[in-house]
Amino acid sequence: MSSLSRHADDGELVYWPKHLLPEALPSARVFVYGYDTKVRHTLGAPVSKNNVYDIASDFLRTLEAERRSQPSRPLMFIAHSLGGIVVKELLRQSYGLQVQHSHLHRIYKATAAVMFFGTPHGGADPRGFREHVVEQVARAAGLTVNEQIVSTLLPTSERLRELRDEFGLMARREGWIIYSFQEQYGVKYLGGKKASHSSFEDVSSCLGDTSLEITHHIASDHMDMCRFSGVQDHEYRKVIGALGFIKGRMSEKQADIEQSSATPKFTNNQRQLILDAMWFRAIDARYMTIKPAHAKTCKWLLQRSEYQDWLNVAKISTHHGLFWIKGKPGSGKSTLLKFAVQSVRKAMKSAVVICFFFNARGEDLEKSTLGMYRSLLSQLLRALPDIQEILDHFTPVQDADTIDWHIGRLRSLFAAAIQRLGERHLICFIDALDESDEDQIRDLVVFLEELGRPATSSPINFRVCLSSRHYPHISISKAIEMTLEGQEGHDQDISKFLSSELKAGNGTVFEAIKDEILKRASGIFLWVALVVQILNKEYDHGRVHSLRRRLKEIPDGLDKLFEDILTRDNAHFEELILCLQWILYAERPLKREELYYAILSGTDEEALTPWDE
Repeated sequence: MSSLSRHADDGELVYWPKHLLPEALPSARVFVYGYDTKVRHTLGAPVSKNNVYDIASDFLRTLEAERRSQPSRPLMFIAHSLGGIVVKELLRQSYGLQVQHSHLHRIYKATAAVMFFGTPHGGADPRGFREHVVEQVARAAGLTVNEQIVSTLLPTSERLRELRDEFGLMARREGWIIYSFQEQYGVKYLGGKKASHSSFEDVSSCLGDTSLEITHHIASDHMDMCRFSGVQDHEYRKVIGALGFIKGRMSEKQADIEQSSATPKFTNNQRQLILDAMWFRAIDARYMTIKPAHAKTCKWLLQRSEYQDWLNVAKISTHHGLFWIKGKPGSGKSTLLKFAVQSVRKAMKSAVVICFFFNARGEDLEKSTLGMYRSLLSQLLRALPDIQEILDHFTPVQDADTIDWHIGRLRSLFAAAIQRLGERHLICFIDALDESDEDQIRDLVVFLEELGRPATSSPINFRVCLSSRHYPHISISKAIEMTLEGQEGHDQDISKFLSSELKAGNGTVFEAIKDEILKRASGIFLWVALVVQILNKEYDHGRVHSLRRRLKEIPDGLDKLFEDILTRDNAHFEELILCLQWILYAERPLKREELYYAILSGTDEEALTPWDE
């Protein structure tokens, strides 16, 4: 506690949380929590082996016990130096305990403000100078170091950056008031010589988000910035001003909370009305039209290290729960993803599995992230009724058609649902990203990255598997990526399909045809399936001898093969062009009778008669 004390002019020791703070906040209860703040001790003194996680966990439980009689009372943290890291870790832990330990989650919900003094958000080294020579001098002087704490505070510490980002998301979501005081001077070292910079650089001792925090400088170094001589201390007056500002904002927030709590929650019928409104006619149309994987195919995926690492909790820091499968058009990505959905549902019965398959040929909601969010939320909220309370933020509605669905609202709902998972598993599959608008997909990937960051250090088990063609080209910092073509298991699947479906007799002729198809397929399953259909027709017509010749006539690649299929019937070429024009330029997918009449009206108007079912 020495960092909070200073002698006044009359020689009295001023411990400002006790002697000054009650005057500034007379109605506040002041609770001081201490831990081993020394990163180093003199020779012979023991060094605490606890890391930041342990300290924050102890702090959380101690604080909850102290507040148990009034758990909803607004809470403000004031933290100096490494204490700010502890506070952020405490709030992260409290945030993730909503379901498992709701009493500990109340600390997160009660928090209204945080005041930081020289907290190294950016990962500054608490050993001061980073040069190796200074560390050697320190150790030569008989100093010892708690390496576990130090390792979390290095400027390159990925975990510390993640904690900063997670805290920013929580603060913005909950509307916390953040005030950061930064030291103005460097710390004196080695014979009274001043360091060329402070222990915690200016850019490290603030969150760096002006829309989220207010920053102010204290005319002192890092060690003395929390020591004040009295109420007239010029630097303490800055703190008084900040406390007054925070107090006013907290009063406003408390009034909002009381007004909100006075509003009755939705009834089950009202929630059901909103859930019904989320649903749309083609919500799972694409998924249902994808044929199941051929017998004994796709099972190789379950043995791939990429897939296993994605589901491995111990590997979460390497991928943040994201797995992206990429492949050429027609390579079988959607079939593989549907197989994965079904496999996870069988193998992980306690997990909630949700999915959405984009469909560029479908209705607007089938090919937009608006439809995706509605589908995923609908599945999630129906699977976990206890988190349907997130719908209570809607304005009560009597008619589902009056609900204004928009991306911002749906994204906030989805994030809120993820926060309420507790320790339950949620596995999400999203197929065919390339069949939606590129800008929408870019926003989606950024959003999924934000959701994935807290997974590295919270009990939330959230996994997302994506699939797409090799475009759009979107960079992602943390994810496992796998390319479908070239995978040995995928090539073996094509071989199994040929052995099962191709009618080409037996013996060497069959093997020769099969080998040629495999060589020319380039991993494109759809090309193989179409070629098999063409060759099987030849075989059914008794032209076994011409199979190899017909195979040579079939062009490589889907584009050329589709062109060959479409243009082979020259007798009806005009009708073909008209059919393609209607399909391509119609504002929505046409029903079969609509397409029939559209083509007939352009080729033989006299044949127009009422549709006969």
